[in-house]
Formats: sequence, C-alpha cells, structure tokens
Amino acid sequence: MTAMRRFEGHGVLITGAARGIGAATARRVAEEGAQVLVTDVDLVEAEKTAASIRELGARAEPFGCDVGERAQVEAAVAYAVDAFGSLDVLVNNAYRCTPDAPLFEDEPDDVWARDLDITLTGAYRCSRAALPHLAASAHGAIVNIGSVNGIQSFSNHAYSAAKAGLMSLTRTLAEHAAARGVRVNLVAPGTVRTTGWEGREADLARASQVYPLGRVGEPEDIAAAVAFLASRDAAWITGTTLCVDGGLLAVNTGFRQAIQQHEGA
Repeated sequence: MTAMRRFEGHGVLITGAARGIGAATARRVAEEGAQVLVTDVDLVEAEKTAASIRELGARAEPFGCDVGERAQVEAAVAYAVDAFGSLDVLVNNAYRCTPDAPLFEDEPDDVWARDLDITLTGAYRCSRAALPHLAASAHGAIVNIGSVNGIQSFSNHAYSAAKAGLMSLTRTLAEHAAARGVRVNLVAPGTVRTTGWEGREADLARASQVYPLGRVGEPEDIAAAVAFLASRDAAWITGTTLCVDGGLLAVNTGFRQAIQQHEGA
C-alpha cells in the first residue's frame, strides 16, 4: 500500500467503479485512507471490486447505480453520506461508448441520446446530487473522467461530443462551486488498457507506436492523476483539464513518422 494517506477518513463515491479506471481509482484512494462507495450498474462486479479493496484493510461498499436514473443516483449519494458520515470526493467515471455507424447519416437517435445521457448527463446528475454534501465538507472535490476524444478526433461521434461537453461542464461547475469550497477538475486519458481491450493485444501494440512515451496507459496511471486532483495537493487547482495521454496530443506522431520516412527514402 502507498505510504501517502491524503484521504484519511474521507468518503469517496466513484461511478463505473466495478472495473478498469474506476476500480483502479477506488483502490488508489482506499489505499490512501478513503472510505469508498464502489458504484456500478454491474453490482456483482462492484461487489468483487469492493471485496478486493477490503482485503487491503480498507473500507469499501458496493452499490448498484445506473447514472441514467436520478433516483438511483440520489440513493447512492445518500447511502455514501449515511455510511461514511460525509461525502468528500465524487469521481464521475461512468460512460457509454457505442461504435459509429459506417455513415454518419445512419446514426440512430436513440444511440446518440443514450451515449450522451450516460456519459455527460450522468455526470451532471451525480454532481447535482453530491454538491450540497461536498460543500459541507472541508475538502470537497469533483473529478470528472473525460477523454482525449473530447479534444481531438478519434472517432465515436456521440462519445466524443459527450466528453467535450463534460470538459465544458467542468469549467462552468468549477466557477459555481468555488464559492462553496468545492473544486471541479477533469482528467482526459488517452488509450488505457482496460477490459474493453481484452483480446486486442495486437491493436494495443500498434497504438503504442503513436504514443511518444512508447506505451498505452494503465488504469493506475489515471488513478494516480485522479488522486492528485482530488487531494489537497491540488488545493489551488480548479476548472482544469489534465491530459494523461503519454504525450499523444502534444506530438503529431503520424506526421513526424511520415517526414522521417520521406527523409530516409
């Protein structure tokens, strides 16, 4: 376990926390002393993640929650406050990403609406329910999980639009919440090795070639950034987007490789 204890006694609610980035973040803040509510639509997997955290000697509770349902969101927040005595940190990680139709004009309305509802409006619902409790905390913080898709084109129309919207919500909510003592920031990951990539190791290997740091991300890379922004180490940071992307957006690797190949011809 990490030696840092930046979240000693804090109540933390994480959405989409059964696996991947959410699970890694739950483990990271729990290792630093947090009491964690592991929420997910998949309660069975959420229970497994919570159990693995308890094996570390930390406190974690599972809770079934669909961020598309206001009543479930409000129930999760109420449960966290009752179980932990306070809610100090909210991590909005739940998302939905549906592959694009071959032609844009064939994109169905319901797919577009559902991706935006879970990825963007879900974060809105959770933040709305949590904000009064975060404001009552001495160290309230919201960390949204965005994506490089919200900054640059990597396909997935609805998902990318939702992540761009989440960046905007981060800024506007940060302004509103600042006066209430709550900070709001966003982490924008690049490609991360999660369960969605299972069986696609060759694709990940190819993707690694466009990352200046030479590899794709691991869930723990993102969890470390979330823990920083949620902690008092980031006490004077709000409304910002932190790209955790191995340098992907900083360097046009494809252009560089094309020029190098031409020069070597």
